[in-house]
Amino acid sequence: MNKKTAPKGDMGQAGMANAVRALAMDAVEAAKSGHPGMPMGMADVATVLFGEVMRYDASDPAWPNRDRFILSAGHGSMLLYALLHLTGTPGMDLAQLMKFRQLGAKTAGHPEFGHAAGIETTTGPLGQGIANAVGFALAERIWNARLGSDVIEHRTYCIAGDGCLMEGISHEAIGLAGHLGLGRLIVLFDDNGISIDGPTNLSTSENHIERFKAAGWNTLSVDGHDPVAIKAALGAAHGDTSKPWLIACKTVIGIGAPKKQGTAGAHGSPLGPDEIKGTREALGWPHAPFVIPAAIASAWRAAGARGAAERKAWAERWAKVDAQARARFADPLGGDGRQLLVAAIKAAKTTFAADTAKRATRNWSELTLDKITVALPALVGGSADLTGSNNTRAKGQAVIKRDDFAGTYIHYGIREHGMAAAMNGMALYGGLVPYGGTFLVFTDYCRPAIRLSALMRQRVIYVMTHDSIGLGEDGPTHQPVEHLASLRCMPNLQVFRPADAQETAECWELAVLSQQTPSILALSRQAVANLRMAASSENLSAQGGYVLRAPTAKRDVTLIATGTEVGLAVDAVEVLAKAGIHAAVVSLPSFELFRKQPASYREDVLGVAPRIAIEAAVMQGWQEWLRPADRFMGLSDFGASAPAPELYAHFGLTVEAIAATATALAGAKPK
Repeated sequence: MNKKTAPKGDMGQAGMANAVRALAMDAVEAAKSGHPGMPMGMADVATVLFGEVMRYDASDPAWPNRDRFILSAGHGSMLLYALLHLTGTPGMDLAQLMKFRQLGAKTAGHPEFGHAAGIETTTGPLGQGIANAVGFALAERIWNARLGSDVIEHRTYCIAGDGCLMEGISHEAIGLAGHLGLGRLIVLFDDNGISIDGPTNLSTSENHIERFKAAGWNTLSVDGHDPVAIKAALGAAHGDTSKPWLIACKTVIGIGAPKKQGTAGAHGSPLGPDEIKGTREALGWPHAPFVIPAAIASAWRAAGARGAAERKAWAERWAKVDAQARARFADPLGGDGRQLLVAAIKAAKTTFAADTAKRATRNWSELTLDKITVALPALVGGSADLTGSNNTRAKGQAVIKRDDFAGTYIHYGIREHGMAAAMNGMALYGGLVPYGGTFLVFTDYCRPAIRLSALMRQRVIYVMTHDSIGLGEDGPTHQPVEHLASLRCMPNLQVFRPADAQETAECWELAVLSQQTPSILALSRQAVANLRMAASSENLSAQGGYVLRAPTAKRDVTLIATGTEVGLAVDAVEVLAKAGIHAAVVSLPSFELFRKQPASYREDVLGVAPRIAIEAAVMQGWQEWLRPADRFMGLSDFGASAPAPELYAHFGLTVEAIAATATALAGAKPK
């Protein structure tokens, strides 16, 4: 056990830090669960940061030019909650701390965006926060380039622990930040040498200082319990913005706890009454649970108000900024943004309606982006080293690079997970609609960040191409047969699989307009025919599903399909018509939006006739639209390596096979 002692007393800076420690251990004890060790260990660092260094005004937690604070080590949530309470952030009263981890409280086990002012992002899954912080820092540079340093210029601080830095996503995040030179990003590493299993040397021997240096960061090491050294390190970081900063703060987890400090026992469970009694004695903190002396409470409130004058002066400068720019900072579709988007989509659909060429939906997506990125500068795109395959870079999009953040396109490199988490940070920052591309199969690499997009209700658009066995020769390692099903089962996530040019443009419109829902655009590698040769003023895809082809007589069978398989269904209708079978085709680009339609609409679209669902993927999820006697045509196993037409034939996804199945199900035989 580490014998280092904590700063003692209930006065001055030591008292301010010990107030954080006391609230953390008291709240965890009251909840009978939680993580007291990290907040206690990082209390001195946090007190210097919030008490003297960070730019913020607790009375206005949404001040656009505030410094951002990301608690990547989200298990230590009581550190953040204590700071928000002590500084006087609206809504974080003492009652919320006393209800820590209870149903309906703002003080969830891990910080959750939207629960309380001052929580910039949802953290807890280790490593997500540091990657979010890269997105915040990148967004700050983008807005700085657009509005100027008088309006937007601030820092992003992130507290990360050993667990965050062990996670693979941290490697992706620090590599991107170093490459872009995000010098206003400062990571404070809680270097306590303890993980759940025990000392970190059980599982790692990494030298994080050298690792960050190799990634292009500035680095410093300090005693995390020495306020003077901490403030000096932060001052050094402020003095050099050529690179991002890692400040490794050597701390003792649970410092002050007489038996548990410096051990895994302080990490993830209450200290217990006897240990808390001993901790109070060691800290010189004689006060009852949740009681903060008036002098300390006053000092913290004064710290929370330090930035008030600066915020007011900034507000005067902000008022002089162009009204359209201010509106778009508050809402990417603010000002005339929505009207310009709708007009751009209309123009795209009109152009596409006159185009008889067969193109992959990824190409139709690119042509849509050519229109909407001009109309909506809030769209900031990118790809995980697949720009030419994902078709995510529109004409005229300049590339964002070190020292030049005026562009709207990012080369994320082969960092799918880091890309997705950084996009979450950019969306949370505000005023931007990030989109990024990779292959649909690699949503597996992005999934934890996609889940947080959905949980936080953020408008992040995932452009996922090569969406089926139709990608062909790359084979089953790259063919996403189960991914549509796995994504469709995630709450608050829209999965779009458009069938042609018109639907692709419509799905882009829906994704951009979805303020509180992230979207997946599942796009094909193989070319498809345009199925709707008229530019409807209505967004038919907004209904989730609709009748694309209706028979002239009573339906004998309904063919339901998504994406590239809709074209197969349309062709099968012609074969069936020759056999005297009246078939309808339903295009179902979004299960989620179709589910939201009235039951009567869904019943009218699907009809009472036998149904056949067709998708080059597994069946899971389709049972919602099929009855026991209906049929599914798709895959039940992984794909194979071969040209796409051969694969479709091999797996029975052909016009002839669909017609034969429909004929059998309709109870008739071809003439």
